[in-house]
Amino acid sequence: MDRGAGRAVDASRRGARRTADRWEEHRERFEAYLGGLVFSGEPLLQGLVEAMRYSMLGGGKRVRPTLCMEVAGLFGAEPGLVLPSAAAIELIHTYSLVHDDLPAMDDDDYRRGRPTTHKRYGEAMAILTGDAFFGEALTLITVHQEGTCEQVLEVVRELADSTGVNGMVGGQVVDMEFTGAGREADPRTLHMIHRYKTGALIKSSARIGAILAGAAAAEQRAVSDYAMELGLCFQIVDDLLDATSTREVLGKSAGSDAEQGKATFVGVYGLEGARREADEAAARALAALAPVEQSAPGDTSGLRKLVLFVRHRGH
Repeated sequence: MDRGAGRAVDASRRGARRTADRWEEHRERFEAYLGGLVFSGEPLLQGLVEAMRYSMLGGGKRVRPTLCMEVAGLFGAEPGLVLPSAAAIELIHTYSLVHDDLPAMDDDDYRRGRPTTHKRYGEAMAILTGDAFFGEALTLITVHQEGTCEQVLEVVRELADSTGVNGMVGGQVVDMEFTGAGREADPRTLHMIHRYKTGALIKSSARIGAILAGAAAAEQRAVSDYAMELGLCFQIVDDLLDATSTREVLGKSAGSDAEQGKATFVGVYGLEGARREADEAAARALAALAPVEQSAPGDTSGLRKLVLFVRHRGH
């Protein structure tokens, strides 16, 4: 290898290390912020607070909040600025997991390698824990998030839209409609389920970072397109892992999707077809960054690295 090529390789490796360090810094800052949240000092409510902390501090990849922080940094804001909104996003995500695990829905006994919230604290407390997360998420944004009134209102609107009928909850409903009962989802329905159930909140994570950083409308659209494809890739890989991994790897029950007759990319496309779908979603996510790279003050290496992490996690 000549000196020029060697310097280029070294520079690339240093850049990759800096990107990895940046994500780890986001994660560490976020975990510290999340761990410092105090929901109530009332002694009679400490059982609820304990269940909430058990649910939200049990690990996880923290893709959504760190994505919010990375996008804010991309558009010139200090990533710590968005911590209240990033935490609100994670509380909403955690509430969805707590409720999804309930016997009336996915009926899972394990989440992130530990007993699910309803197994530890009972079904009623699990339901109330999820409900409480939603209210606390709104408090984080409306009380603690810095920004103009217009920005804060837009963040609330964005989060509400991505979690309601035309977002996460709607996607869960359609997912349940096609679970068991002999109903088979076609590709269009499958994509719709996961565009709502998984993709909407990941999209909002990126958009909220862009909104609070003051990104232009075209830049917000570009990161929205990126995040929707990232969310699709995330879900396809989840389906692949459920079909091919063990509970020790997943931290939750493996193979449960097939047992319950859920609509999955593996079920509709087969293993190889699902892998191709994941590759194509990852490629579209990377391509969506082109307009951002032409206008944003920061670099998109972190967002590119996230696509590769999502696509290849579990390998």
